[in-house]
Order: sequence, then structure tokens, then C-alpha cells
Amino acid sequence: MAAWNLPCEVASWITQMAFVLDYRIAWRLLPLLVGALFSQGRRTVASWLRGGELGDDFRLYYYFLGSLGRNVKNVAGVLFRIAVRVLVPDDRLLLAIDDTPTKRYGPLVEGAGIHHNPTPGPAEQKFLYGHVWVTLSWVVQHGWWGTIGLPLLAMLYVRQKNLPSIAPWYKVKFQTKLEQAVGLVEWAVQALVGLEKTLWIVADGAYAKLPFLRSALALGVVVVSRLRRDAALWSVPPIVPPGKRKRGKPRLYGKDKISLAKRAGHRHGWQVGDFELYGVKVRKKYKTFLATYKPVGGVIRVVLVKEAHAWFAYFCTKADASVQEILEAVADRTAIEQNFHDLKDVHGAGQQQLRNYWANIAAYHVTLWWHTLIELWAWKKPQTKLSDRSASPWDDANRRPSHADRRNALRRQCLEIEFQREGVAALIPRKIRRVWKRLLKLVA
Repeated sequence: MAAWNLPCEVASWITQMAFVLDYRIAWRLLPLLVGALFSQGRRTVASWLRGGELGDDFRLYYYFLGSLGRNVKNVAGVLFRIAVRVLVPDDRLLLAIDDTPTKRYGPLVEGAGIHHNPTPGPAEQKFLYGHVWVTLSWVVQHGWWGTIGLPLLAMLYVRQKNLPSIAPWYKVKFQTKLEQAVGLVEWAVQALVGLEKTLWIVADGAYAKLPFLRSALALGVVVVSRLRRDAALWSVPPIVPPGKRKRGKPRLYGKDKISLAKRAGHRHGWQVGDFELYGVKVRKKYKTFLATYKPVGGVIRVVLVKEAHAWFAYFCTKADASVQEILEAVADRTAIEQNFHDLKDVHGAGQQQLRNYWANIAAYHVTLWWHTLIELWAWKKPQTKLSDRSASPWDDANRRPSHADRRNALRRQCLEIEFQREGVAALIPRKIRRVWKRLLKLVA
């Protein structure tokens, strides 16, 4: 069976991920992931089973998804450490947190509800029915292809009014998105225990609130996010020498209130710098200063950026962070948005149409993990091995391979391994081998 012939490193990674599962069912992770890789058409679990030729035991694999959903944190932790070992990053790791919805159908889907639609489209659909996933991705820099996101773990957000749709013996408790984001940060810190890495978290402005900020800082991570234009900022209190300090605790916040609008509207104080953002070098006009912010409970570094049409404010909880570090982190946050696009369009996240709560969690994580595994496999591969645009002369031949290109390259290599394994490649005439290569491009 062609689907079983994964490259050795990919098969080894999946085997390591399965070690944290119960030994009686752990072996099912590899064939299930292989089936997801070779599925065709609508990416339902049934298509996964057809892709892996697992139809004879289809009931057992549906049960396996429920068990896998309860252990996604342990499996994702193994994958995270594998990724760190393969990519060998520096001391700072940048993680991105955001949420995305997946449309579902049917009233009996556990955990599904009506949510805000971030992409209403031409029909202007303000709401959709489905699941919302608070997702954590590791943002890395590739030497050739720029910023790439590696999704690792997600938590299913269920509105409090939709909790009755979940069986009570699952013991699912209501959590806000901010609480789930804190849980993802806690998981990341625990997954990297002993590696002595500094974690930076970049999140959308919706997560820049006290419940998330205070908890993240208590875990020792650095947070970068967008700042509201009407944020209540205060000046930094003066440093009092020890001999002149009065009784009581020293002041945490200054006496003067800072208005971002006034700072941005003032003509003086602007600086110009060159930064590499979104893969290109750009010149930005900015202001930076220190302030105290009550949701953080102390001093933050504020950066105002003036664009042609408006100004934007960002902050970092590390007071001595440079403007370049802050703006690069904000720009790199777009990697998780690209992840959401690839997960839905390439891997079919949300198309599995399962009803069980834990099975839905497992199915979403299968798409997350395949995205990361494919990126790790393709990390050191040259562009010529991953994409061939000779049949598309109108396309840019130097454009970086898309995630779909890398996925198809992995599938082609699996089929080539199968072709070579049978030991008949040398016996087949050259014309037939050329036809085989043409068919291979059509299939993958």
C-alpha cells in the first residue's frame, strides 16, 4: 500500500508522538494520519479511512478519535519538542495565539453554536454556526521562505449557553477565550521545561486584557500586542533613592495620564527607522516611550507607528525590548492567519462532520499536526524538490512553495518510495517510467 511508505523521518516523528497514548491503541495514530494525508475530495473522516485503506476497522478508528481527543496536549507536547530539536532555534521562541471558526452543519454537533463570522464575504453573513478554536502556533523564520507558522495545539471554545449540548459526563467546564489562551501558554511553558528558552507571545488586541496579561506575566513570558487608542496609560513613577524612601510600598504607576491620541498628533518626537517586515525592508515613522499600564501591573514599552492613512499603537511587556523586536513580532503574527487559511483549504479543517466533542477536537488536531509535520519535513528541501512551475510560465518561478506544494511533494515522495520498494522500477521500460512520472504529477 503506497500510503504506508512515509519517509523515515516523518514515520519516526509520528511514532514518537504515539508513545504518550495507551499502548493498546497507540499504533492506530500512524495509519490514521497517513489516511488523512492521502484522502481525496471532501476531507471527512470517511475519506481519511479510505485513503489509508482502513475501512475494515472503521468503527475502531472512530472510537480512537475520541480517545485521541482527550490526549491532544500530550501528543502536541511531543511534537513541540521534536520541532525544537529539528529546527534548533535560538534562545527566544515566538508563539502566536488567535482564534478561528470552522463551519459545521446539524443541530446535534456537540460544542457547536452561533459565533461571530470574521470573514462575512459578499453575502455579509455576520454570524455562522460551528466551532471556534483558540489556536497556538510557533512562529519561525526560514532562511529562504521567510515567516512560517507551525500550529501545535488548540482549545475548543464553547459558549456557556451551548454547554448543555455536551454530555455531562465529559466534565467540560466553561472557559472564556482569555482563560483558554492562558491554558495554552501554561502548556507551552511546561512543554519546554529544561530547555531554557524565553517565550514571547504575540496576540491580537482582543487578548490584551488583564486576565490574560497578568497570568502570562506570572508564567515568565513576554507579551506583544496591539494597544487600544484610548488605553489608560500613566507615566513611569520616579525612582526614589533608598535613603529617601517613605514608608509603604513604592508607587507602581505615575501621576500623569498619557493620551496616545495627543502623543500621535504631536509633530515632534517622531523617528525614522528601517525594518524588515513581511519579508521586505521598509521605512517606518515611529515614536517609542515607557508607560505604566494597570492590566499589566507595571511598566510597558509603547510603540506608535505612523502610516500614510492612520497611526497604530503596540506594546511589549518587556520594557527594554527594541522597536525592531516589537514590530517584527507584530508582523510575524500574520503567520497564524496563514495557518488558518491552509488548515481549511489544504487540510480541510472543519469538514470532518463529527458529532462527538472529543472526536471533533482530535480531528482538528490531526490537521494541525500534519501542517507542522509537513513543514518540518520540507524545512531543508530545496525549492526544486517541492514545486515545479514549468507548466505554468505565467507564474513566478521564484515564488516560495506554498503549503499545498509541500504537501503534494511529500505525497509524491511516498508514492516514489512505494514504486521503488516493489523492486520493479529497474525492469520497467523507459517509456513506461516517463508515463509513471506524468501520472505521479497528476495524482499529487
